[in-house]
Amino acid sequence: MKLKYIIIAAAVSFMTSCDNFLEPESLSTFDTNYVFSNVDDARKGVNAVYSHFGQDAFRSRLSNNMTGNTDIERQSGWNSNGDRYQIWNLDALESNRDLEIVWTYAYRAIRDANIAIEGLLASGKLESSDVTEANTMNQLLGEAYTLRAYWYSMLIYYFGDVPYIVEAPKAGNEFNQPKEDRNVILSAEIQHLIDVEAKMLWADQVPFGIEQVNREYTLGMIARLSLQRGGYYLQPDLNMARESDYLDYYQIAKDYAAKLISLKDRELPEDFRQIFMNQCTFQAPVNQDVLFEVPFAVGNGDVAWNIGVRVEGGPTAAHSFGSGNNYMSMPPTYYLSFDTLDVRRDVTCSLYKINTSFEYEFVNGGLDIGQGKWSRHFLPNPPGPSSAKGTGINWPMMRYSDVLLMYAEAENELNGPTAEAQEALKRVRRRAFDPQYWSSRVDTYVAQVSAGKDSFFEAIVDERAWEFGGEMIRKYELIRWGIYSEKMAETVEGLKELADAAFNGTTQYPDYMYWKVDESGNFTILNPNRRVVAPPDDTWTQQSFLLALHSDQYTYQEWITKDWENHINGPKPGVARYIFPIPASAIASSQGTLTNDGYGF
Repeated sequence: MKLKYIIIAAAVSFMTSCDNFLEPESLSTFDTNYVFSNVDDARKGVNAVYSHFGQDAFRSRLSNNMTGNTDIERQSGWNSNGDRYQIWNLDALESNRDLEIVWTYAYRAIRDANIAIEGLLASGKLESSDVTEANTMNQLLGEAYTLRAYWYSMLIYYFGDVPYIVEAPKAGNEFNQPKEDRNVILSAEIQHLIDVEAKMLWADQVPFGIEQVNREYTLGMIARLSLQRGGYYLQPDLNMARESDYLDYYQIAKDYAAKLISLKDRELPEDFRQIFMNQCTFQAPVNQDVLFEVPFAVGNGDVAWNIGVRVEGGPTAAHSFGSGNNYMSMPPTYYLSFDTLDVRRDVTCSLYKINTSFEYEFVNGGLDIGQGKWSRHFLPNPPGPSSAKGTGINWPMMRYSDVLLMYAEAENELNGPTAEAQEALKRVRRRAFDPQYWSSRVDTYVAQVSAGKDSFFEAIVDERAWEFGGEMIRKYELIRWGIYSEKMAETVEGLKELADAAFNGTTQYPDYMYWKVDESGNFTILNPNRRVVAPPDDTWTQQSFLLALHSDQYTYQEWITKDWENHINGPKPGVARYIFPIPASAIASSQGTLTNDGYGF
């Protein structure tokens, strides 16, 4: 049985909770001793940590819905006061239910990780004379630590300093913990992962491969968390800062990315699209690009429901794939930033949707470019005409290309664009272009951007946008780089320039696009890269593209000037206030320990 059918459950029989996020009903010493006394039950104990990925806190919020707006993924938050809109608009209230859900389930996952960690450490099985038993128990310990580190990383990105709980709940514990400095938490969690990773197992050694936290992912998480710790962050006075020891953490990021490259290198798959088709067709190959993906069972998971190619379904539709929406579209500035020969663009940016007749149709001009990496119409078996959620498509948490680019970034920060940093960047770009273009698009390009440390950094910023578009990690990168507000301002100005040029007839890019479905049933665009005056014949359908950015009433479509306004001219202009208030329910249950102070709240 696959892990996804074991771990994603609404509850685990021996785990219970009550209203206070820090005060679940405690396990007795007898319970924990029993649960972690053997491999099979210990596996169930660690599965309790995974189970929280199946809640809305992750599957429709942290994985994608709460990660806009950026320069490559956007949604309008200013036209409603609903919970998700407040988050998109960076003006959420303490009463925001989405934030409460994330806070609550993050601490439930941390609670269950702490229970597993203490149980495994006390089990005596980590040093078992049975090699298989010892290896398995140490692997489970690594999984628990890694999952806990993930949830703390997310809490820090959304709430700043938070309570740091590292003990399992027991009678007599003080549950109302104060906030701990974010850097203390990250430093401690990084060290825990450093301490356990060497005794973990590779994906090709564990039963569930990349659907289970493995050594590859933990090594990658050490690098990712270290870049978060060494990066910029928002202080309560609304200034961005980084710690004086930040280079120490870039060194850790470099060392552990290099360790993974040295111990478990692999060639990136040549077919970029297939990486995501694997997820849509329930394949999870090891030793390829994906290091770990959240395993959703059919009936769980929101991939291709609220993120992916738009599919119009319903009981009267001519197909049985159901309905899929896309909460985070991509601005035309992002689409046009790609080299026209980069194969990643047409995988990442979907200019089509599937209508109720099960036919391709152009999206709503330049206003609704979809995230093309996933779609419910790629599913091997139609889930039913009225289906929506619960596609069972896995969600990628980290890919090997990420490790290569983290290595290149850290090496550049420490030593400049060395030959090693350049080669890591080249490895990612080679997959993006046909080999006939490697000389110009890879070798010459990398040589040009390697003229200095700053230009190489900008190349890393760009490459990560092109490589990970739609995978919803951009927000966290812009934060740690300290350029969140800057990039939002660039995006708005870029969209205005595109709108003006299209309206004035001076653009070189498509003001209109012309599309059709060819004789082989393929969706085809005549001019994806450039403006044409007219199509060659009447088989092509005209669709407004960049011209759709113009508004006769407002000059620009309102979303251009409003979607990122609070990221640019918020409580402190030039600084994106990405930190949200701690939920009111957590404040109330803390008995005065927690308050929302600073950040302009």
